[in-house]
Amino acid sequence: MKRIITFFASIIFFISCNAQNSTKNKPDMNKNNPYYSNSDTNKVVVKNEEWQKILSPEVYDIARQKGTESPWTSKFEKFKEIGTYYCAVCGNPLFKSNTKFESGCGWPSFYEPISKSSIIYLPDNSHGMKRTEVECGRCKSHLGHVFDDGPPPTGLRYCINGVVLDFKKAQEAENNYNKKH
Repeated sequence: MKRIITFFASIIFFISCNAQNSTKNKPDMNKNNPYYSNSDTNKVVVKNEEWQKILSPEVYDIARQKGTESPWTSKFEKFKEIGTYYCAVCGNPLFKSNTKFESGCGWPSFYEPISKSSIIYLPDNSHGMKRTEVECGRCKSHLGHVFDDGPPPTGLRYCINGVVLDFKKAQEAENNYNKKH
């Protein structure tokens, strides 16, 4: 019996590790996404059926179905590069890297969005809790939640699913911006 349990546990571990790693090796989904832009500020209104065709299953689940990635699995949780975090669904600028901090909650945390229009705030009373959900201000994709236990100067902690974040290093973002303007 112990061998059977060990065998199935090994299979489950192998599958879960490969599922987590599979998103790192996938081609850039933004190339197939006509709504993705780091400079367009127009609102994006697209039906979920269309998003499901464009987005990876992991991004679709969190962004459009309000899912949550497992804690401590995001490549951005301990990420320290300097640059800008964008919505992985539409490319909307969300957070600067200098507002990121280690909260110990298991998800990337920020204390301030790039602008007031970057984020939409909604009450979330699901799962018997009173929380504030945050969505992308451009495409209304679910990002995570905001809590009032963050560091100064805002005292806020934006707890964001890393799966719905895209990142560009500071120099890369500046070069892309200069090419367009």
